[in-house]
Amino acid sequence: MFKNKTILALGAHPDDIEFSSGATIKKMVEEGANVYWAVFSPCVKSLPSGSEYNRLFKEMAQSARVLGVDEDHIFKYNFEVRYFYKMRQDILEELIGLKKKINPDMVLIPNSVDVHQDHQIIHNEGVRAFKNTCLLGYELPWNDLELKNQLFVDVRKEHVQAKVDAITAYQSQDARFYKSSEFYFSLATVRGTQVSKQYAESFEVLRWVI
Repeated sequence: MFKNKTILALGAHPDDIEFSSGATIKKMVEEGANVYWAVFSPCVKSLPSGSEYNRLFKEMAQSARVLGVDEDHIFKYNFEVRYFYKMRQDILEELIGLKKKINPDMVLIPNSVDVHQDHQIIHNEGVRAFKNTCLLGYELPWNDLELKNQLFVDVRKEHVQAKVDAITAYQSQDARFYKSSEFYFSLATVRGTQVSKQYAESFEVLRWVI
């Protein structure tokens, strides 16, 4: 399904993509997809006191390597965390630039029911920029008020383990209650059970172009 496809994953913050779609990204890379991702803030205000400015971006580079994504396929921006709404047009213009540069076959963005203010901006501007492209909305369950999961990606245990290993790279986020391997294997088991598979990740279908 993913062979020779160009995939672009959009994250408001470092770790959004891995937390939501890490197993799927690993499967895409294994199947021969050309995977890029773009992350819009270094989230300096969310780091422990005394952390270096780019700590999360450095952790993201380590995480990407675990999933097989080349560091030169990662686009990094410096928008202020939790204040994306002030720079909505600038973010849209960056996305349009990515569309021209990469011309992706599929784009992963936060889903439509994610309540985080920055995620909502990336969702809305992502839809505007890539409205003629296959668009899937990924889930971050702690931010979602309802389930909108129409597409399920069958993944193997080693894909889920790669996701967990990638998330482990974010040592600055160790205090997050949802960072445990048990959580991600449990979620993958639930999503797999919904479609009679051992493990799966699920997405909201925003647009499907064949």
